[in-house]
Amino acid sequence: MTVGSLAEPAYPAARLVAPRIQAYFASHRQAARAHGARTIAPEPDAAAIEAIVDAGFWASLRREEGYSPKISLAFVAPGDVPRPLTFANRLTLDPRPLARLAPAVERPGVHLGVCADGGELHVWGTTRELPTLAFVLEVVSPGLLVIKSPRGEPAKYVNVAVLQGDRIKVLDEAGARLPDCPQVVQSLLGFDAPGYWGDTVNIYVQLAVSMRAHGRGGAVLVVPSGNEEWRESIVHPIPYAIEPAFSELAELMRLPTEQHVSRTWQDAVTRAVEALAGLTAVDGATIINDRCDLLAFGAKIARREGRAQVEQVMLTEPVEGAEPMLVHPSQFGGTRHLSAAQFTQDQREAVALVASQDGRFTVFKWTQCENMVHAHRVDALLL
Repeated sequence: MTVGSLAEPAYPAARLVAPRIQAYFASHRQAARAHGARTIAPEPDAAAIEAIVDAGFWASLRREEGYSPKISLAFVAPGDVPRPLTFANRLTLDPRPLARLAPAVERPGVHLGVCADGGELHVWGTTRELPTLAFVLEVVSPGLLVIKSPRGEPAKYVNVAVLQGDRIKVLDEAGARLPDCPQVVQSLLGFDAPGYWGDTVNIYVQLAVSMRAHGRGGAVLVVPSGNEEWRESIVHPIPYAIEPAFSELAELMRLPTEQHVSRTWQDAVTRAVEALAGLTAVDGATIINDRCDLLAFGAKIARREGRAQVEQVMLTEPVEGAEPMLVHPSQFGGTRHLSAAQFTQDQREAVALVASQDGRFTVFKWTQCENMVHAHRVDALLL
């Protein structure tokens, strides 16, 4: 397949990554059918993947009226989606028209549909709904692209690869099978229950995305409900302790599951998650329990009495070719990371979610198999 008439040279990473991405989509089709997917998107070949990635990359480097394009391109035909918005005249898949069209489609959930016609790829219109396993290329910022795909019904998007300039990160789903892998990491890699909104673990995913978005850095400590031992690892008095616990999000999660598909319920959850994420911008840690009750924010972490200082953690990133490393917590973050590692060493049933100001995101959890804290770098999964 070809891409209109490009003036730009080929983007080398597009050709390098295309066969690997094609193999990913081919291997997941059988699994999607086995899980009862009612509709499955057409499978892109390597040529189509390369062409879409190439066009998206060069479009990302253009500017229209001072703005960099933010676009989502989905490889689907109008007949593959409900209620397609179709253009009377299809556009060539070319960086120039993509950049010009970007302001109209940059809102989340709007995708430009791309399909083959006469041996060439064209943009036929827009859609808000995609079938399972649709190939999606998201143009995030200049030179930064994310390949993702919806899983399940209702759709939950899973990142497949991240491309930034000449750097390629293909996500490794084997990371979900690490010993004692936190459920939030499994969810980000697509290994979770079908429900997206109604699953507490997926609320943590939404919280992580919102924390990363505010750009100030932050930490959330998720502690077991009905257990007050976490207080032994916190400096007292806690400046912003919540009494009684604030349960807006917890109460929403307890509503009957049939309500979880309603737009009203989802909007209420989104507002509650964003409010909670806002608290994480305050210096110190935000503390919630595993039922999503808010217990405190702005809390300072201290080493638990009688416990050893954390000296090293196992650091992994669920990316193909990334090797586990034993590091001191200070080597991959500041005080926030060191404190989170200490907390999860002392409070072994807890999980810590830590966002850096530079966009890095790490999930800390004690692993019994390794007898140490495991730090999971997951920022590539949150783009």
